[in-house]
Amino acid sequence: MNVSGILPLEKPAGMTSHDCVLRARRWFKTREVGHTGTLDPDVTGVLPLCVGRATKLVPILMEGTKAYEGKIALGSATTTEDATGEVIDRKTVRTPIPDEELEQGFASFVGEIRQVPPMYSAVKVNGKRLYEYARAGEAVERPIRSVTVYAFNRTGHTMWSPDRDHLLIPFSVICSKGTYVRTLAVEVGRRLGYPGHLSMLTRTMSAGIGQNECVSIPEMEERSENGHVERALLPVESVLREYPHYEVSDWETQKIKNGAVLPAKDYPQSKRIVFTKERQALAIYTPHPRKQGMIKPDVMLRVDAGHEK
Repeated sequence: MNVSGILPLEKPAGMTSHDCVLRARRWFKTREVGHTGTLDPDVTGVLPLCVGRATKLVPILMEGTKAYEGKIALGSATTTEDATGEVIDRKTVRTPIPDEELEQGFASFVGEIRQVPPMYSAVKVNGKRLYEYARAGEAVERPIRSVTVYAFNRTGHTMWSPDRDHLLIPFSVICSKGTYVRTLAVEVGRRLGYPGHLSMLTRTMSAGIGQNECVSIPEMEERSENGHVERALLPVESVLREYPHYEVSDWETQKIKNGAVLPAKDYPQSKRIVFTKERQALAIYTPHPRKQGMIKPDVMLRVDAGHEK
């Protein structure tokens, strides 16, 4: 099966992102499958998978903005910063927190912020992932990262957990690549004066794909049995909408097919430009790092060509 495109998968709880990749490799009968940003096993929601030649887009799509909805639990902190870890701190929340205080707490994290990634994360330090240090009980200095939170809002009234041990705060967040929403939950709790953790999380948007566009694993299994898996794929153009598109002539198509370096002044100014022919993406060009005023191929999508250096 020679297919290429984006599978907008709805990841269920209990599966890793790699588990989903393995399923897709079976559905599409190819090893050319890659995801565009890891979701923790307990996190649900949008997991775009690139299939076939579209795997060339993985590095670009991983850079994109992502959106989430979830709940913060105030009253305890855990080793993993979510509900799966061991409790390491407790403080009873006896009364609801005033709305104004909640709003101020969320607003204080909007913009460019610095985060220390959780110990139970895949960030590498000295060649080892942080969760490997955590499982071995080893202490290690964690790198500080700059990330951007574009919007962070409470989305409803606070509520008590069934056992009344935690005050739950529903929220939504739009953030840059590399943002740990678990850590945001902990930081909000600290700002409000309580230990906190992330009690649940769903990714609602990634690579410009929303939940309403996604297909479930049971749906894909059924399509696989019926031989119609390719119908679930979105065209690559659907995840490149944030970049300017330029429809090229036959002459330009041949130049692009040959991986030509082109003068930037002849095309829209952007960090990336998508060249199309009959509205189908041929290649993505970026500014040349050494030849000022020129652009070069970054990703070749529908042509087989070598790149000029």
